[in-house]
Amino acid sequence: MLTILVNLLIKDKEDTQNPQVRQKYGMLCGMAGIILNIFLFLGKFLAGAISHSVSITADAFNNLSDAGSSCVTLIGFKLAGARPDVGHPFGHGRIEYIAGLTVSGAILLMAFELAKTSLAKAAHPQPVAFRPLAAAILIASILVKLYMAFYNHKIGQKISSAAMRAAALDSLGDACATAVVLAASLAGELWDIQIDGYCGVLVALFIFYAGFSAAKETLDLLLGKPPEQEFVRQIEEIVLSHKAICGVHDLLVHDYGPGRRSISLHAEVPAEGDILELHDIIDQAEMELCQKLGCEAVIHMDPIVTNDAHVLMLRDEVARILEGMDPAISMHDFRVVPRPSRTNLIFDIVVPYGYRTCDEALALQIQKQVREILGDSYFVTVQVDKKH
Repeated sequence: MLTILVNLLIKDKEDTQNPQVRQKYGMLCGMAGIILNIFLFLGKFLAGAISHSVSITADAFNNLSDAGSSCVTLIGFKLAGARPDVGHPFGHGRIEYIAGLTVSGAILLMAFELAKTSLAKAAHPQPVAFRPLAAAILIASILVKLYMAFYNHKIGQKISSAAMRAAALDSLGDACATAVVLAASLAGELWDIQIDGYCGVLVALFIFYAGFSAAKETLDLLLGKPPEQEFVRQIEEIVLSHKAICGVHDLLVHDYGPGRRSISLHAEVPAEGDILELHDIIDQAEMELCQKLGCEAVIHMDPIVTNDAHVLMLRDEVARILEGMDPAISMHDFRVVPRPSRTNLIFDIVVPYGYRTCDEALALQIQKQVREILGDSYFVTVQVDKKH
């Protein structure tokens, strides 16, 4: 059903880097979520009333809260698509993350309220009347929620939306929760075991887990997280396809919301090259990044010596020393600066976050190793960077 609506309502549906296309996907899914969840609420509320089941009634109100969450998602996508203005020159894309966080908060609140009601029912159990109509409604609800989880996840992956992925996780949790409620009704009918309240608690735990997971993902995006490795690979592949560029480092990806990323990086170029020609190549790389990845790009040009045998020998020797210390250490921006009494070797290294040795101690170890192997006439200045 949703695929048909996508084909009818979204032109250029494959251009998911386009903010307008992303907005249409998000609003369409939000509207579908509102309609389906309202129908599920009405069906489950009826089922809970005729079977006197607190867990079914609670599950119904969970669907009502999901309809509210879908409203938040729809509004979030609408606001996130607003054009940049004087007060927000990078656009409003992060509103989508805030919408996802709001949905997560609503999920957690519903889990808390459901847990309270279910614990009270567990302390004072009452018989649950099994009705075929109620069971049919619950089975239909499970199938609808699985469908919602499927399309939210599929579109969330397609447009890289944390809010959509949160909605998918919520729908999957709802399907599991409703299955537990159905099991409680069957247990009461077949074996006269009154576990309605306990199943309500289990449902609450399902919902709480879904809310916590969704909140964590959106908080990570708001606080800032490393770019995906595939995105980094694409950037490096595009930049290094220009033959004059020897290497890439100090890559930063600034995320202002889905489809609103900007890139800054350092590109190593031959120091002996023509500055105007190299500048033109850097401009071409920036434009290619913008065209292929849909993001602004700023490239800083780092000149490196590529035709001095002595400098290349020293660089290779230092690289071997670092390799011997730890293969996880990489090096860039290697420079040799001769002085009357010594030769300065200046370079940056990159280590993973949480590396076993602190930056200062690691720099001292490298200085010691280099001077032991190359001699006291060499003085090392090393800057320690972190690998994103």
